[in-house]
Amino acid sequence: MTRTKAVAWAGGASYLLAVGLLVGGAPRASGTVHGVGGLLAVSLLAGVVRRMPLLALAMALFGSTAVVAGPPSSGHEGLAASYQGQFLSYLAVDLVLGFIVATRARRASIVAVAVSFTVQLLVIGVFAHGDNLTVNGVIASLAMAASCMAGLLSRERREHAVALRAQEVAEAVTAERLRIARELHDMVAHSIGIIAIQAGVGSRVIQTQPAQAREALRAIEATSRESLSGLRRTLVSLRQADRGATTSEQSPLAPSPGLADVERLAAATAGAGVRVDVRRSGEQRPVPADIDLSAYRIVQEALTNVVRHAATRRCRVVIDYGDEELFVEVVDDGRGASGNGATHGFGIIGMRERVGLLGGRLSAGPRPEGGFRVAARLPLSAPVGVPVEA
Repeated sequence: MTRTKAVAWAGGASYLLAVGLLVGGAPRASGTVHGVGGLLAVSLLAGVVRRMPLLALAMALFGSTAVVAGPPSSGHEGLAASYQGQFLSYLAVDLVLGFIVATRARRASIVAVAVSFTVQLLVIGVFAHGDNLTVNGVIASLAMAASCMAGLLSRERREHAVALRAQEVAEAVTAERLRIARELHDMVAHSIGIIAIQAGVGSRVIQTQPAQAREALRAIEATSRESLSGLRRTLVSLRQADRGATTSEQSPLAPSPGLADVERLAAATAGAGVRVDVRRSGEQRPVPADIDLSAYRIVQEALTNVVRHAATRRCRVVIDYGDEELFVEVVDDGRGASGNGATHGFGIIGMRERVGLLGGRLSAGPRPEGGFRVAARLPLSAPVGVPVEA
């Protein structure tokens, strides 16, 4: 920081030295040479403009005015021609002014424009003569207006970019909240459904079949522990995000579930009284993590709906690893739409959201031969954003 400041001050001193050499070292040079030299010399103020733009504007005004008021060529005609070219140096002031309008507060910009406009018109009024007075006044005003417009456009573009970034952050936060809501819904709904079924079984047989009641209680305990573990992992990850902590500073989180855990999910569902037949086909291979998790959650939600609404004792899960897509299907032979409350809840909506984010297709509805069918096709290499088909 100190080095940058020293470079900026050195640039400012070099600018003043260059202006002094232009005015005092070449008094008989044409006004155009002086004007172009003053315009080029403003590049030495780059460091000052970035750190102290108002000071850079004051220095540019001083240097440009010195170039205009410096010793002109001799003779009346030479005098007019000299001042005609020397006013080019004020373009350097306009460049600094545009930067101030683009980057500084509006009040500071207004003050800078007013001061620059007043100084330029006063100097033009004193040193311009005849027709040159009007021409130089109009040109100076137009140049200043152009620099201010460029600065305003740059400010608006920057503010728009900031607004877009804020909107992207807000959308990312919303998307993350929806993702967490889906995860919690899928996890809790499945666990609570199994617990409710097992609790009902236990209450009915606790007097007549104590062994079966104990099995139901064990299933309730295992399911509730697994659900609590998942909730704890979610809460830990949320707290880490709030504190900005890294996973290396905390205990590592358990990996997200995937298709490799479907058999374990089927076993838990069988404990709730619904036997699940899992069938896999195609070349079984690792798939992207988001597709793996979404496919697992779709199977989990579909099995939850079977347990809660289908009133059947078995169902079938099909997982097909295709060349370009992953096909997941859950079919039961229960009551179908007549008693399937899933069609009116958040389960199907959550499945559609998951599939839509991955650019896949989902179909969910009763089968003509009876029962209910959920089928999802998840592309393994297709772009995201394809509409979801019902």
